Amino acid sequence: MEISTLATYHCLAFVWYFFVAYSISHVKTEERPSEVFLYGGQWKYLTVLNLILQAVFYGVSFLADVLRLIKKLRCAKCVISSRDLLFSVLAFPVSTFVCISFWTLYTYNRELVYPKSLDGVIPLWLNHAMHTAVLPFALLEILALPHRYPAKKKGLILLGFVAFLYISWVLWIYSVTGEWVYPLFALFSPPGLAAFFAGSLAIIVSFYNFGEFLNRMIWGQSKFSS
Repeated sequence: MEISTLATYHCLAFVWYFFVAYSISHVKTEERPSEVFLYGGQWKYLTVLNLILQAVFYGVSFLADVLRLIKKLRCAKCVISSRDLLFSVLAFPVSTFVCISFWTLYTYNRELVYPKSLDGVIPLWLNHAMHTAVLPFALLEILALPHRYPAKKKGLILLGFVAFLYISWVLWIYSVTGEWVYPLFALFSPPGLAAFFAGSLAIIVSFYNFGEFLNRMIWGQSKFSS
């Protein structure tokens, strides 16, 4: 894909994610159900954190494209490394996890992750923007250009560290409020919850590996040697 075309795409994707994050942050307070948006605000939801992550990623990608267009190749090389690390370790696996886990649990019992009361607060288009469109965007990014993955050990350590930070944030919120971020967590005993978190981490690691596999399948092994 031409650099100018990539720049246009990444700019539009950045604007889209910024708009979606802005929209969810401006849901009218008086319309929010009492069980939603308590301690920690929206920053306790992985879906909202993912929107910010995607906006940052596409912003960095757009910057890399612009630097390449104006021939600032030394600066572009550094930004491209950051872009690829963001995509490989976080942007792709987290988007995939958000989409697949949300709709799997929603189909099983929506009250566990997205209570029906939210239908009167969050428009249908915004729900799909947060939970559905994120996966096609991630797949399109893989098709658009190759991304260099870090060494497997480094990538998984970084991913695991970020997952640990989010789980710690969820547990901290529970310790302060006595309420779980997602109603699903209340169904588990402490050992069961630990197993659930471990299983979720295993799933997101599999999405990391899947993203790496797709990159290599589409763009070739040589582009991704560590």
